[in-house]
Amino acid sequence: MARRHTSRIPGSDLSRTTPERAVSVAQLLHHECSLLLELYRKKESFTADVTATDGRLVSVPPASSQLDPKDKLWRLHSALLQCRSLLERAVTKEEEELGGGKKGEYETQRKMVKERLSLLIANTGELLKAVDGTAVPTPNLEGLELEGPTVLFEIKLWVYRIFKEVEYWSKTAITTLQDLPTVKAKGRANTARVRSTRSARR
Repeated sequence: MARRHTSRIPGSDLSRTTPERAVSVAQLLHHECSLLLELYRKKESFTADVTATDGRLVSVPPASSQLDPKDKLWRLHSALLQCRSLLERAVTKEEEELGGGKKGEYETQRKMVKERLSLLIANTGELLKAVDGTAVPTPNLEGLELEGPTVLFEIKLWVYRIFKEVEYWSKTAITTLQDLPTVKAKGRANTARVRSTRSARR
């Protein structure tokens, strides 16, 4: 009987530590957001001079070096939850106002980003529980632009801005998670192991 080969999804291997899985998922999400933005620009024929307006859509306390790891993790998790709410609304708005008939590469990529974002939220939620031992926070939707504009071109820019927001927070997730003490310690241990191996070979 032939053996069936299945590809592993980074972040699904429970034998790895949760911080490492979360970093892996965040890196994949950032890459997939870049692909989604590229497909969206192509789909809507956006030129290079079309940019998202300044300012963040997500509302969380400002970043600070004074925050301890738990507070940094809470800030990230809250932002990701808000990103998911915005992304879900963007998808609904697109299908209502711009038409969601045929399913192609763009729709597949958009779905992939949403699923990867949900996985990252689950990973950061696990980390929060491990650190704090309490229930993870629910998203604060106050101030979020969930309704969005009504003019067609403004809707397209609003959706684009949401995709950019998810990309921004996926990049922030990478740096925040890599800065966690457990990940830092693991990185230092791996570096020391590589140096030791190289020295032994000489």
